Amino acid sequence: MDLEHALRSIVTLQASVPEDAFTASVLGTQRAGSGVVIRENGLVLTIGYLITEAQDVWLTAADGRIVPAHALAYDQETGFGLVQALGALDLPALDLGNAETARVGDPVVMAGGGGGRFVRASIVSKHEFAGYWEYLLDEAIFIAPAHPMWGGAGLLGADGKLLGIGSLLLQMADGTSVQDINMIVPINLLPPVLDDLLNYGQINKPPRPWLGVYSNERDGKVVVVDVDGRGPAAAAGLREGDVISDVRDQEVEGLADFYRKVWSSGPAGTEIPVRVVRGKRDLWLRIKSANRSSFLKKPSLQ
Repeated sequence: MDLEHALRSIVTLQASVPEDAFTASVLGTQRAGSGVVIRENGLVLTIGYLITEAQDVWLTAADGRIVPAHALAYDQETGFGLVQALGALDLPALDLGNAETARVGDPVVMAGGGGGRFVRASIVSKHEFAGYWEYLLDEAIFIAPAHPMWGGAGLLGADGKLLGIGSLLLQMADGTSVQDINMIVPINLLPPVLDDLLNYGQINKPPRPWLGVYSNERDGKVVVVDVDGRGPAAAAGLREGDVISDVRDQEVEGLADFYRKVWSSGPAGTEIPVRVVRGKRDLWLRIKSANRSSFLKKPSLQ
């Protein structure tokens, strides 16, 4: 791998979000991370939470040049975000690799955070990932050691091609020790949605139903850890501590299964009956789902 050449395609990203934005209380109003140039015209791939509802975006090249940019698209399903530079970046585009052929144990480089920072790592796992914020990947990539500035960082394979985008810092128990790892969104999820994101700013299909619930899985049970007070679940009476046992007439078998049952119920706006266990009582709640994107501020230009 020509690492020096590949690192030129990595930019740092700063985004400013209005204080009254839907995500401001959770993600903050000043966000910083990285992105990867994937087209010569200044199209940059990053992780979507950095640019959600962003009003102003700036990209900084490795040589210190700062270029204004526009938050072009955010895909709720994959988690990817796209940014378009509004000035000349004059940086090479990184070729997309094939994350499906990457294997546990493969050496990789995680690059991001500015100043040519990178971490030599290896893939420690590839498996399903269910996030507490109604997010699911059929197969995510996990690497160690972790990059300290993981958000939007590029995962490079041994051939220098882009394997994915950094999303989270997690911990993995290894015998008696605990190790920091990064969760990566695989790059193979991008090509099927890229044209839609460029043309429409989102996937061109009916949006998934969103409940506004934050959940964890404990001993195979889905436990509500928080409810967004502005969302459908709160309006239906779902509470912190509730255990979600059924969706419609089907038993829920873990967090990923919960999401799949909700999403298979119909498009956003569908009313979804949910059975919960609250203390010693069972009760049914009818949650009229919503389109998560409808709560978000839209970019000022498209």
